[in-house]
Amino acid sequence: MKGLIDKLYGTSSLDRDEYIELINGHSEDDSKYLFSLAVKRREEHYGNKVYVRGLIEFTNYCKNDCFYCGIRRSNKAAERYRLTHEDIMICCEEGYKLGFRTFVLQGGEDPYFTDDKICAIVNDIKTHYPDCAVTLSIGEKEHKSYRAYFDAGADRYLLRHETASSEHYKKMHPSEMLHSHRIECLYDLKSIGYQVGCGFMVGSPYQTVENLADELIFLKGFMPHMVGIGPFISQHDTPFAHEKSGTLDQTLFMLGLIRLTLPKVLLPSTTALGTIHPLGREKGMLAGANVVMPNLSPVSVRKKYLLYDNKICTGDEAAECKNCLAMRMKSIGCEVVTDRGDSKVL
Repeated sequence: MKGLIDKLYGTSSLDRDEYIELINGHSEDDSKYLFSLAVKRREEHYGNKVYVRGLIEFTNYCKNDCFYCGIRRSNKAAERYRLTHEDIMICCEEGYKLGFRTFVLQGGEDPYFTDDKICAIVNDIKTHYPDCAVTLSIGEKEHKSYRAYFDAGADRYLLRHETASSEHYKKMHPSEMLHSHRIECLYDLKSIGYQVGCGFMVGSPYQTVENLADELIFLKGFMPHMVGIGPFISQHDTPFAHEKSGTLDQTLFMLGLIRLTLPKVLLPSTTALGTIHPLGREKGMLAGANVVMPNLSPVSVRKKYLLYDNKICTGDEAAECKNCLAMRMKSIGCEVVTDRGDSKVL
């Protein structure tokens, strides 16, 4: 397997069968070798810097009914909330004082937050904090909406494509949600000029090794600025409540493969990784990641934004969470920096 890993390191590309062979047949030693090269590649472009994003989960209302998600429309047990415009600005004020220079506004697809409301929030953040980047993660919209947010000042947009396979997509979403539209959204975002993030869950129900290989082929073709992946973790109030969660090892291996396939990409070590293992986020960094996303949402609502079970950091104050992360990253030789952390992908 080391021959294939060396090939990927040298060319940033493998064919589908080679990815399948690597994902299927790697040993623990192969993983260690992959991670060493992934870290080396990351350091060539970003050094030992870890970029922090201040995550503001501003609404857990959602019109969609994705089978895996705890804030799906049909989950009557979810305790719903919306932050006000003023609440969001208070989060940004606190985050700015703590050194955050990117704010990520994440929420369900909530019709209450019209384009005008989103644009007003984005414009207000950029007016008060012009040296900061604003990232939106609010799902599928039409081209004109994405354009309006961009014109209001949004810099980046995160939209996990969930899977490169339309057949796999159908098994995780209701029939009214179309894989083709989700992919179209990603290309719309890129054409408008956003720094675009996509991603998928590792170990999601019905996922095959072939699906994972296709993710890497898709990513290579799309060339996103950021890729957010994490293990699938079941949520007890969803149709997938009893499905097996993804594993730490498989997720870390995919992180390493992504770093070598897309050397300049921004690659988060996600909260989900930290949820399935106490050192998950550190291990993500040691597999090639370079972004973490501490939570700036008010502590009073964090337990309500539960996309999956046992999510960590739902009770920490923002400063406590950031300081803890900084110490944890320092312990593995990484440095949390105050920086917008723009992608180096052209």
